Formats: sequence, C-alpha cells, structure tokens
Amino acid sequence: MLHTLYLVGIAAFAASGVLAAHRARMDPFGGLVLAFVASISGGTLRDLILDRHPLYWTHDWVLLTVVACTGVATMLFLRHRELPQRTLMVVDAVGLAVVTVMGAQAAIDAGVTPIAVVLLAVLTGVTGEVLRDVLCGQFPPLLLREEVYATAALAGALCYLGLHHAGASPTATTVTSAGLVLALRLAAITKSLHLPPLSRAQGTDTDRIPDQDPDPAIPDQDPAPARNPVAPPEPPC
Repeated sequence: MLHTLYLVGIAAFAASGVLAAHRARMDPFGGLVLAFVASISGGTLRDLILDRHPLYWTHDWVLLTVVACTGVATMLFLRHRELPQRTLMVVDAVGLAVVTVMGAQAAIDAGVTPIAVVLLAVLTGVTGEVLRDVLCGQFPPLLLREEVYATAALAGALCYLGLHHAGASPTATTVTSAGLVLALRLAAITKSLHLPPLSRAQGTDTDRIPDQDPDPAIPDQDPAPARNPVAPPEPPC
C-alpha cells in the first residue's frame, strides 16, 4: 500500500511538471523533462545526501513508467482542455504531501538524527517544485514566496517523526502525516493563507539616505551664499 501511495505522489508531481511546462508554453519534450524533474529530483537529492547507491529510481522501472505515462497523458489532456492555475496547485499539493512523508521514512530507515529526518523530509518534498519553477522562468519559486508550502512539509515531517516514535503503525503514520500536509496546503490555496513577511513596513526612516552637504564640485548645486565682507577701518586723517 505504501509503495502505491508513493507512486500516486510521484504521478502527481509529474503531472504538475507538465502543467507548469504548458503554462510556460514549452514543447512536449520540455513538458516530459519537467515531469521527470518535478517527480524524482527530491528523492535524488535525499539519496545523494544519505550516500545511498544506486539511486532509488535507477532500478525501479515501474516508477519511471508511471512518470512517463503520466506526463504523456497530461499533455494529451491539455491539448483538448485548459485547466486553471488552481489545478496545478492542488495536484502539486498531493505530490508534496506524499513525497514529504516518504522522504521522512527513508531518512528514518537510514538511521539519521531526528533533526536530519525533518530536514531531509522537507528537502525531498520541495526540491522538485523549486527546480520546476526555475526551469519555467518563474522566480522566486513558490517555496520562496509567502505561501504556506515548506511550512506544510515541515509540519508533516514533524508529525511523521512524532507518530513514529510514539509507536504508531507505518501505514497510520504515513496516511496521517500526508493528510496533514495536504490539509494545510489546500487550506492555504482555498483561503489564501500566507506567512507574514520579514518586513512589515516599506520606506521607513531607516531606508532613507541621510542628508549630505552639497558638493562644491557639482555645478548643478547652488553654492552657499557668501557672507558680507567686513569693511576695513578707515585710515586716520
């Protein structure tokens, strides 16, 4: 069941890559490239950090077939019907939820520290989205905006770690954590939830350049008015 759920997340990311390529007016080859980039980049980065060889997708022909078939099917669908921007965000949310918790599971299986589990889970979930947006010329990527995106992945990773240490079953841990990520992301999409920016005010007094004395070398500036010279005393008669 867990492997099937993982394939669903991979397929969702592959579809999101094609949808992003379609909005960027790429050709079918570009759409297929983005399907693979969006779906396997996060797991590839995770395996490289964990020094796992071979990479998880190099010997999984089922996964590669799912990515390719999903990409082609999405491109064929888009030839006959346009989809709104929200569709891309919802499909991407499904991929983020599943891939994040699978990243947490892989990190736990590797025996790394709890902090590393959380970091690797978030990296696994968001890397494909970042590369997809960069290749589409969309900057800053969704991750670097005020969207609740990486925050949702972080919450799911913490939930997975907590349930795992509490002794919950792998299936319950995975489904609950993925559901939390998906719920947070969908709430952010439907309710337009955003994180507060680092700077609330713009153009504050601290941003102003302090006043400077006029430079006499610049001809456009008016010179300082000359003082009236003091008349010398008249010589005595």
